[in-house]
Amino acid sequence: MHTHYLARSVFVPFALSATAVLAQQATAPAATTSDMGRIEITSGRDNETQQRRESTASKIVIGREEIERQGDSNLGEILKRMPGITLGGAPGRGGGIRMRGLSQGYTQILLDGQRVPPGFNVESLTPEMIERVEIYRAPTAETGAQAIAGTINIITREGRKGMPTELKVGSSFQGGYASPTASMVKYHDAEKWTANYTLSVNRYAAPDHSESELTRDDGTFRRRVSDSRYDREGLHASSRLQLKGDPGETFTLMPFIALSQGTTPGTMLASESLNGVAVAGSPATATHENKNNFSVARLNGQWKRKLSSDSNMEWKFNIGGWNSHNQYQQTSSNIALLPSLQEDSRVKDRSANVSGKYTNVMGGGHQWVSGAEVETVRRTQDTVGSYLGAVGKSDFSASTLRYAMYSQDEWQLTPHWSTHIGARFEGLSTEGNTSAGEVTNRNSVFTPLLHAMWRPNPDSRDQVRMSLTRSFKTPTMPSLLARRAYTRTENSSTNPDVSGNPNLKPEIATGLDVAIERYLPQGGVLSASVFHRRVQDLIRNVTTYETSPLDPRLKRWVSRPDNISEAITEGIELEAKFRMDQWIADAPHIDLRNNLSFYRSRVLSIMGPDNRLDQQPSMTANFGADYKLKSAPLTVGGNINYNPGYKTRLSAEQLTTISQKRVMDVYGLWRVDSSTAWRLTLSNLNPLSYNTGSLYSGNGVTENSRTQSRSWTNVQILLEKKL
Repeated sequence: MHTHYLARSVFVPFALSATAVLAQQATAPAATTSDMGRIEITSGRDNETQQRRESTASKIVIGREEIERQGDSNLGEILKRMPGITLGGAPGRGGGIRMRGLSQGYTQILLDGQRVPPGFNVESLTPEMIERVEIYRAPTAETGAQAIAGTINIITREGRKGMPTELKVGSSFQGGYASPTASMVKYHDAEKWTANYTLSVNRYAAPDHSESELTRDDGTFRRRVSDSRYDREGLHASSRLQLKGDPGETFTLMPFIALSQGTTPGTMLASESLNGVAVAGSPATATHENKNNFSVARLNGQWKRKLSSDSNMEWKFNIGGWNSHNQYQQTSSNIALLPSLQEDSRVKDRSANVSGKYTNVMGGGHQWVSGAEVETVRRTQDTVGSYLGAVGKSDFSASTLRYAMYSQDEWQLTPHWSTHIGARFEGLSTEGNTSAGEVTNRNSVFTPLLHAMWRPNPDSRDQVRMSLTRSFKTPTMPSLLARRAYTRTENSSTNPDVSGNPNLKPEIATGLDVAIERYLPQGGVLSASVFHRRVQDLIRNVTTYETSPLDPRLKRWVSRPDNISEAITEGIELEAKFRMDQWIADAPHIDLRNNLSFYRSRVLSIMGPDNRLDQQPSMTANFGADYKLKSAPLTVGGNINYNPGYKTRLSAEQLTTISQKRVMDVYGLWRVDSSTAWRLTLSNLNPLSYNTGSLYSGNGVTENSRTQSRSWTNVQILLEKKL
């Protein structure tokens, strides 16, 4: 009920404002067909709008101006303001990047047009390293079809002539802890080469507080209170060196290094009662500490050569890897309530990718692109630990080989119609050792793709996009091969052990997208798009009660992924970006950025209500504004991001709940002179607790668990200097 009320309250003014702008544009005097009327690309923001407008496949482009606008510290905070993009986790604390409300694995992430290897965290990329971000709502043959929700392509910064060195120094404050940061971007240019270097260092510190409760129908009541502190230091460095050879020939190298180390000390208090009577040893306390060291190094390369006046060849490579060392220790006063355990885990991941692409601009408005790519990944994990007095060792090794071939033709069919037709074949082979022995999983998918764009007339600012696609999501390496991971607190139906399933098949989706867009004369865009996806072989975790490998006399709850059913998801996404004076003649020049999305999904094998896809909210909304004062060198702005709470029925036995997320951010930018500025950003101004819950009723057990995690306001101050 509250969701529908909010939907009406925000949808009506949204629609009215968009209608008013449309009406004003319709009644405005027609522009004469002079050269002056055609000169519209005057700023970086306009160039990004033009890229979006000219692309046959639906695409949103985020440039440097928007990346820098609110002084965000990570990529996720930038993307959450875009249409249809949400973040997992607590409000204001970041999390996995998702499109159209679907969980993280449904969104494909590219770095300079290449797939990021499994396990690579895009949060290791700082905003200073990014030139622009491209968001594709439907897959293409070139970008890849592992994108049921969509694709996000991150383009790193390029070297440019005459660009000054950029320096940023500042700190953020959250929950009584300071997190200083500093970054520098330096440019070099010469006749035959250009380069830039980006270096950033930071220290992140923040508190964490959570409370959880569990009740059972046998009268059991458990309560846990956990307090800890994140403390992490990091260094990120990247570069882009471009060498110019013969006319039309360039060679580019892009190295990237990230190092981080952190500790998370904390305490835990646990109490338990049975029918209102405290059990022996209750309450119990435990101290715990987690230490983590992480390093990643990658080298991307690109060689582009012009073969003729209308064709070129492009080769790319990507080699690198990451290492992680994690140590966890927990000491308890009563192991019956809080287990004592130790764990030492080392993970090593190595990957390489090679791709080639041939482009030919042919007569009749055709641009033909064909290519192939091969990627290999190898991961090893060594874990030694003790749990409930049992000492064990777990070694894990696995490798994947991915190969793909594609071809596509972008064709300007008539002045009114343009089409984008392509096909892609992709195969994946995964091999590894598990507790069941050696396992091999092989799958391949063929994906035809069709995009079309229609304009009422060639110079029209209105256009309609249509896409009919096939996309897929492959099982991850851990979901296929992960050995059993035991819970760090008491095992239960709502807190089970986790294990892999080597028999998983990829999810395959057939999709339809339709969008209507209007591009405004003074900049800005109004857009409405709808989408539909039908997913086969949906993967979902299934919880069962099994005999424990640690002790055959005991049984434990275990969660494993499985292909359970088909699912359908659909939605509508609305976007309006314009200046207020385009709506009201004498209004101030306030830039408005609004988007509103509604989603619906259902898993066909699970009875409703709430049989939605996991972690998909019913809607998401963003309302933002920016204003540059005329009387002072000050720019102010802000954004409100909202996701309603929702329930998800995972199975006939289990129901989960997630609370609403409402995040309000504001900023102010004071320009001292042309090279110096101070920026103040307040994020998560009205911090809400993040509540999650799970209800399980089956196998003779009814269990209800709830967890509440606190969030804090983040205050950041930055000095920005161009040298």
